[in-house]
Amino acid sequence: MTEIVTEGSGWYEQPGDRAELDVSFTAVARTRSDAVRALGRRMTAAEPAMVRPGLQVRHRRVRVHNEWRDNTMIGCRAGEDLALVVTDVAELDAVLSALVGAEPTGLNGPRWVLEDPAAALREAQERAVSDARTRAEGYAAALGGTLGPLLRLSEVPEHAAPVAYRMAAAEATGPDVRALGLEPEPVRVTARCTTTWVLDL
Repeated sequence: MTEIVTEGSGWYEQPGDRAELDVSFTAVARTRSDAVRALGRRMTAAEPAMVRPGLQVRHRRVRVHNEWRDNTMIGCRAGEDLALVVTDVAELDAVLSALVGAEPTGLNGPRWVLEDPAAALREAQERAVSDARTRAEGYAAALGGTLGPLLRLSEVPEHAAPVAYRMAAAEATGPDVRALGLEPEPVRVTARCTTTWVLDL
């Protein structure tokens, strides 16, 4: 039995429907207790920005460490890192505006992902298999035969890459973030497969 082995690739794009944000707050004081209390005041002031509609707090991480200069401890720094998810893309502008208005030490994002990537992955997989079949049919015809049944299929894992998506108009609850230049780009899901077919001569 003669076999034909081909590789196929396929991709599918759609706008991201969830945005991930990383936000951090820090406070510095002479002692650990004072640093933690100062951080607590910052977090209390920032809390209204964390409970906006369409925003979920995925997790919080606290860090406390000494500050050193020339081998001498000069104080303590306390920080809290938050992983946020914007579940309603229409609220992204308002969420970002409120977060920036809370004056975090750092804010990174948005990273765009799909709430349910399974449908996009299935579409990419169908295109990858179709690509592999088309290639195999071409080789079969070149050899003067026809393509027989599929014997084996293996997959090469691929991962979606989060990209930016344009924000809607900002509310007046914080800085206007519309001028940051976030352009709409879809999330792309890709798939690759290796197929083995029977060559009928």
